[in-house]
Amino acid sequence: MLSALLFLSSFSNTKEEYNLAIEVENLRNSKGVLQVALYNKDGSIPDEQYKNYFKLQTTNIESGNAEVTFKNLPKGRYAINILHDENKNGKIDKGLILPKEGIGFSNYQSIGLTNRPNYKKASFDLFQDKKIKVKVIYI
Repeated sequence: MLSALLFLSSFSNTKEEYNLAIEVENLRNSKGVLQVALYNKDGSIPDEQYKNYFKLQTTNIESGNAEVTFKNLPKGRYAINILHDENKNGKIDKGLILPKEGIGFSNYQSIGLTNRPNYKKASFDLFQDKKIKVKVIYI
């Protein structure tokens, strides 16, 4: 009986938490920081003011590359929004309409009027430790 309880308790202590590593390459320079926002709700992106994210991290850029890891995430559906924040002000700087700094989203290789970012297209399932690459786009 005691062994059965110990066996069952080992399952109840098992957490479904995973690490998500995001790798970014070929940034146009190493100025500023890379800001990586993680989202877990439909309708949360686009998020130009960075108010809807689940978690946010920044990291330094070395030789045009950067990587961040979100640790101990619960199993679920997520999307990523990246900003190459060249002046470290935490927001997307724009010209007339278009961003002056690089932006990127999970599952996106390009962004345009007919390919606008949204949670449904950018999202992916996390049910194991995962490493993904996100392309940063300069418009």
